[in-house]
Amino acid sequence: MSEIILAQSAGFCFGVKRAIEMAYKQIEKKEKTYSYGPLIHNKEVTGDLEKKGLAIIESLDNIEEGAVLIRSHGVGKALYDALEEKGLGMIDGTCPFVKKIHNLVKEHHDLNEGVIIAGNSQHPEVIGINGWCENEAEIIETPQEASALELKDGQKYILVVQTTFRQSRFEEIVKELNKKNIQLEVFNTICSATEKRQTEAVALSQKVDKMIVIGDKKSSNTQKLVEICGKNCNNTVHIETICDLVLNNFLKNDKIGITAGASTPPAIIKEVVVTMSEAFDNAVQNLEGSEEITFEQMLEDSLVTLHTGDVVKGTVIQVVNEEVSVNLGYKSDGVIPRGEFSSDPTVIPSELVQPGDEIEVFVIRVNDGDGNVLLSKKRIEAQKGMEDIEVAFNEKTVVAGTVTEVVKGGLIAVVNGVRVFIPSSQVSNRFIEDLSVFKGQELDFNIIEMDRVKRRIIGGRKALVEKEISAKRAALFASIEAGSKVTGTVSRLTDFGAFVDLGGVDGLIHISEMSWGRITNPKEVLKEGQTVEVFVLDVDKEKGKISLSLKDIKMNPWNFVAEKYAVGTIVEGKVVRMVPFGAFVELEPGVDGLVHISQIANKHVVKPEDELKVGEVISVKVLEVNTEQKKISLSKRQAEAPAEEENTEAEATTEA
Repeated sequence: MSEIILAQSAGFCFGVKRAIEMAYKQIEKKEKTYSYGPLIHNKEVTGDLEKKGLAIIESLDNIEEGAVLIRSHGVGKALYDALEEKGLGMIDGTCPFVKKIHNLVKEHHDLNEGVIIAGNSQHPEVIGINGWCENEAEIIETPQEASALELKDGQKYILVVQTTFRQSRFEEIVKELNKKNIQLEVFNTICSATEKRQTEAVALSQKVDKMIVIGDKKSSNTQKLVEICGKNCNNTVHIETICDLVLNNFLKNDKIGITAGASTPPAIIKEVVVTMSEAFDNAVQNLEGSEEITFEQMLEDSLVTLHTGDVVKGTVIQVVNEEVSVNLGYKSDGVIPRGEFSSDPTVIPSELVQPGDEIEVFVIRVNDGDGNVLLSKKRIEAQKGMEDIEVAFNEKTVVAGTVTEVVKGGLIAVVNGVRVFIPSSQVSNRFIEDLSVFKGQELDFNIIEMDRVKRRIIGGRKALVEKEISAKRAALFASIEAGSKVTGTVSRLTDFGAFVDLGGVDGLIHISEMSWGRITNPKEVLKEGQTVEVFVLDVDKEKGKISLSLKDIKMNPWNFVAEKYAVGTIVEGKVVRMVPFGAFVELEPGVDGLVHISQIANKHVVKPEDELKVGEVISVKVLEVNTEQKKISLSKRQAEAPAEEENTEAEATTEA
């Protein structure tokens, strides 16, 4: 008895199936509709559609009304523009995988990058792709053509590939192009369904005696299947329908493999398999009787069955207004509203998924009222996330979540699609007045409470933060030394100084160590959050205290006083403080000198305030400098003496 093995992925891919679904739906509307070129490379299907009213056109000439269905192979940008200019309706049946290539080509062409397409230059898909870079792409089909290709040295190029291209040949082309002196970015745009179908064909053709490949003679992917199978099985035949099959070429004990191209409808595959089964009296599992059936019925039979609550995989068709359309292999497409895409409201779907991407979704309702399947992606995330959180809770491991909201009493963080509440008392090891600083941040925390039934999940960072700080304190005290220079952040200001976070440990800058000059409030010099470089004055590891200074000892102004303020020189200074025995004058920040009351004026002075005012700038003569005791004696009277002598001489001359 012979054995008949049918490849799992034989027949319609979802892109072709989707385009045909669109065609039959459009026909039901009884509107004048055209297919721009044959919808697929299969005469049986296109013939059936033509009988039902879908006219095939090759140009828009003389088409003034109605709608045009764009086939799954896709078309160039020029046709979209022409349809819009003529005011014709459009049903876009372009395969999402092909649409993804269009977007890539246009994006990079607009950036003045060169485009290389690996594929058949006469294939409608390749012609359409080329139309998105103003037909300026280099098109190659073999490694030899890639080697001979003349490209501009140093130029940026992208390489895309026809979705039905053979993977091994594409890899050879990439290898040849990488030898050239160009900047090449490679996009492997071979359809996953095509790759799977070809991989299955290789495996199946290696273990059978005879191989049957079903598909239209013009179908590119079918021709590649024939080529692949022929390398592994010499007895490979290519048929379009059961009418092309010569049964006499098969024996009763043959092991027979069957596969089919992406444009082959299930009705034709079924007819071949059933006929082979009956001819050799060999039942084939999972196949029904061979009664006559229409293409629409076979299409319906080939679709998956969905139920509310199912978790299924689908392929992104398009993203419009942040609503994601998904092909599920069902009679209707699925829709993910933005609110069901992610638990994080800041997530923008169009930035995460593109046409052709495969995603896992949860079925909320099979019919949302508009004939679409209502889907959710965030519920999948939540299910998986809940399992991860439960493991983290039981094993007391750390999880990471992004803070999406600041609410009364704490924060909401999302961990793998699950909302976790972090009370304000658990955000840190100290009180934080403004929690909004955490919004948008990714935080590490523990799950300290969990009720899966009530979906009550509470996170906590307090113990984690304390542990981190303890580790940082130990590391810091092990390395920090008096006299070293470190960088920190001002964490808090007080009347007597400023606390600086050195990385888990706060050090204190006393107000007296903030400036060589005189300040009355730390806010004059520093502000919270400011990054500062400080000098370590003292480290007390037992008490956990670190004394800091902003003053660089090398820049102590008293180091240069002897040179700058030599005895006998006259300089200017500002009166900063009065005492009963005189006035202190600031010569520069950190350097004060004393004008004794006897040196204020050429007369008896009872109180310094009678002759001077705080803030007044005066000229003084340097009488004495003691750098060790940091004392300078000044005289206002002697600084003014020459002027007084000149005035006395002038008065005497006038009297004479």
